[in-house]
Amino acid sequence: MGNFKEEIAHCEAFIFDVDGVMTDGGIVPTPDGDFIRRYNAKDGYALAYAVKLGYRVCIITGGRGHMLEYRLRMLGIKHFYTDCMDKITTMRRYLAEEGIDPAHAIYMGDDIPDLECMRAVGIPVCPADAVSEVIEASRYVSEFRGGEGAVRDIIEQVLRARGDWARDSMGVTPSSLVASR
Repeated sequence: MGNFKEEIAHCEAFIFDVDGVMTDGGIVPTPDGDFIRRYNAKDGYALAYAVKLGYRVCIITGGRGHMLEYRLRMLGIKHFYTDCMDKITTMRRYLAEEGIDPAHAIYMGDDIPDLECMRAVGIPVCPADAVSEVIEASRYVSEFRGGEGAVRDIIEQVLRARGDWARDSMGVTPSSLVASR
């Protein structure tokens, strides 16, 4: 393993879990069978900004629900796999279809179902509150907890390493993503 800061500058894709990574892991079931999750606005901004700049972002989660899918579409994420119980097969298929070298992919997970994917990429990372097995498998452990800025942390580091962070002062909003499609 080389220098982490040098390796993230070669990142070709971000792959994230949702519950415990993009959220604090809490879910509230609704009577219609959906779930309410709490997301961090700064994580969302970083995801949408990376998408706007052309970075490849993929979500692979065991979570499901219309509100989850709406949130991902709102951020401009085109590749997302919900209710996924075979994350490794899904990730390998995504990487192959997109022509992405797994050695240059970042996977952020927080729990046991993420371990296989984390071991199959070059840059496994996790939030500060990930389970111990995931922390041990990670090249980088964010100082932030899931749903509290861990996603923004790794995206910002990669974009800074590549000279893309805050490249323009226009920013990004969900409505600007919809307008640019």
